Amino acid sequence: MRTMFDVMQLLKKHGTIIYTKDRGLDLSLMEDELRELYEWKMIDQTVFQQALLILRQEASGRKE
Repeated sequence: MRTMFDVMQLLKKHGTIIYTKDRGLDLSLMEDELRELYEWKMIDQTVFQQALLILRQEASGRKE
């Protein structure tokens, strides 16, 4: 997992599509959904951490 697209595809795979026209709110909702998937053991720790890092980089405006 390397891009926001990958994170969105992961969420879509689990039945979640988030688009509110507010990028900051979208990122926050995506993080909430990732946390739930991890707590429900639907994704493993590595995937969770990678996705969370991508979301936080996107929120801070960095494109690494």
